[in-house]
Amino acid sequence: MKDIILNFPKQFKAGIESALSIKVKGTFSNVVICGLGGSALPGSLLSDFGLNLKIPIITHRDYGLPKIASENSLVICISFSGNTEETLSAFQEAIDKNYKTVGVCTGGKLKQMAEENNLPVAIVPNDCLQPRFGTGYLMGAVSKILINAGIISNITEELVEMENSLTPKNFEMQGKNLANKLIDKIPIIYASNQFKSVAKIWKIKFNENSKIMAFWNYFPELNHNEMVGLTNLKANFHFIILQDNNDHEKNKRRMELFCQIAKEKKAEVDLIEMQGKTKLEKIFNALLLGDWASYYLAQNYGIDPILVEVIEKFKKQL
Repeated sequence: MKDIILNFPKQFKAGIESALSIKVKGTFSNVVICGLGGSALPGSLLSDFGLNLKIPIITHRDYGLPKIASENSLVICISFSGNTEETLSAFQEAIDKNYKTVGVCTGGKLKQMAEENNLPVAIVPNDCLQPRFGTGYLMGAVSKILINAGIISNITEELVEMENSLTPKNFEMQGKNLANKLIDKIPIIYASNQFKSVAKIWKIKFNENSKIMAFWNYFPELNHNEMVGLTNLKANFHFIILQDNNDHEKNKRRMELFCQIAKEKKAEVDLIEMQGKTKLEKIFNALLLGDWASYYLAQNYGIDPILVEVIEKFKKQL
C-alpha cells in the first residue's frame, strides 16, 4: 500500500486518458453517478471541488436508478472491478430505458455489457488493487467524461498538474504520528460543509484500511445535534478536525469552541490545517494524509491494510 500512496499523483493523467474519446452528446438536466464504496468517491468529491455546475450531479449508491433519472440524464456507472451487482443493475436499467449511459471500470461484467450494447466505457488501470486506492483514476475518467459533455468546466490541466503539485512523502510522518495517537481509539472526523466529502472519505479509509469503526460529520450541522453527545461520552473517541483557512469565519470559531469543549470532556482532539494552493490540492493533500494515518494505524495493529475479508465473505453469503 505504501507504494500505492506514493504513486497516487500519477493516477489523474491515466484516468483522463482512459476517457479521451468518450463524448456523449445531448442536453442534460442532471448527471446520475452510480457506484458503491470506493467506486462512488468521484461523485462525492465533485461536490467539494467548487465547480460552477450547470446541472445537478447526484450520487446513487443502491440498486437500479433513482427516480430523478430520466431520458434527460447522463448516467455514469462506476464499478472498479466491473462486477458490483448494485451498479450492474443500474447499468442494465439505463440500457433498458435507453438513457445516455457511460461505464467506468477496469474490466469485468460492466465492460462486457457496455461492449455488447455499443455504449462508451472508460477502462482505467487495475494496478492499485482496491477501488478506494484508485480515486485518481476514477476522478480523472469521470471528470473527462463530464468535460467532453460540456457539463463542467475544463479542469484537465489542474488534474494533470496534481502529478507535480502533490507530494505524498511530505505527509507521511504527520500521518504516522497521528496513527500513533489513534491506537485503541475511535476516530471521528469533522470538516466544514465545503469539505464534508473529505471527512467522509477519511472515515472510509479508517474502516477499510485500519479495519476499525470510525465516524464523520460536518460543521455547522453537527453543532445542532451530534455535539450533544459530548455530554455523556461512552467510548474512547479521538476527534480529527480538518480546517481550511478559507472556511467561513463562524465555522472556524465553531471548530475552536468544539475543540475546547471536547478537551474539557477529556476527549483527544487534533485540529489539522488543510494544505495546498488550490482547492483541489487541499482536497487531495488531505486525502493523502488520511491514507498515511490509516495505513500506519493498520501497521500498529498488525493488519493488512489492503484486504477486506469481511466484505468478501459478506458478498459470498448474499
